[in-house]
Amino acid sequence: MFTVRNSFRRLSRLIENICLKNGDVPLACISTGPQQQHGTFYEFRTYRILPEKNAAFLKLTNEKIHLRTAHSELLGYWSVEYGGLNQVFHIWKYDSYAQRAGVRASLAQDPKWIEEYISKAMPMLMSQDNEVTYLVPWSKVDRPPKEGGVYELASFQMRPGGPAVWGKAFQAAVSTHAAGGHAHLVGVFHSEFGRLNKVNALWWYESPDQRAAVRHKAHGDARVVAAVRECVTYLESQTNKLMFPCPYSPLK
Repeated sequence: MFTVRNSFRRLSRLIENICLKNGDVPLACISTGPQQQHGTFYEFRTYRILPEKNAAFLKLTNEKIHLRTAHSELLGYWSVEYGGLNQVFHIWKYDSYAQRAGVRASLAQDPKWIEEYISKAMPMLMSQDNEVTYLVPWSKVDRPPKEGGVYELASFQMRPGGPAVWGKAFQAAVSTHAAGGHAHLVGVFHSEFGRLNKVNALWWYESPDQRAAVRHKAHGDARVVAAVRECVTYLESQTNKLMFPCPYSPLK
């Protein structure tokens, strides 16, 4: 054990000496990848609804969502069609953890929110999950060219190590797919709380059939195939959901 520790210390000193040349900062050399330059984050929420209450939950949310959006910004709200029955998925934007804490405190003291929505909605739910995510440094939220389409949330569980290990390969796979006109990329989000080393790509399509056609075309694109083959070496698992935006969703 001591031998291993001593070896690690010697390696660390060697890295530090290399980094200190020309006035570099030592920690920069062992960075885990591109760093976030701001505090904005996105909370992913997934609610599983009792099957017999699905329609009632959606109706209630449609009528009362304004009570929630009065407190913070809603990016999108979807009903899951494929990849998870009786589920809704929504994304909330926050400027900081302090802002989110303030929002949660305000909601807890909002009688209309509690009486008109929470007290009625909670008995309809089977479970609630949330994740804190950041936009990856090379991505931004890019709204679809028009309304009325469908969204795919593709989630990738990558190997431990973070973007320093798989970031470039993942970026190449996603960017090549988007650049080829195969789909409209809304945003790419990297997990901070929840499952670590998880990346979520949110895509937009005109319809489920258009998605099927686009996927078929992408499978024949040599650039996409090559990029995916490189990226998949860092992949542990992946899941996806096809979702329809709710009437009150800002992203439609």
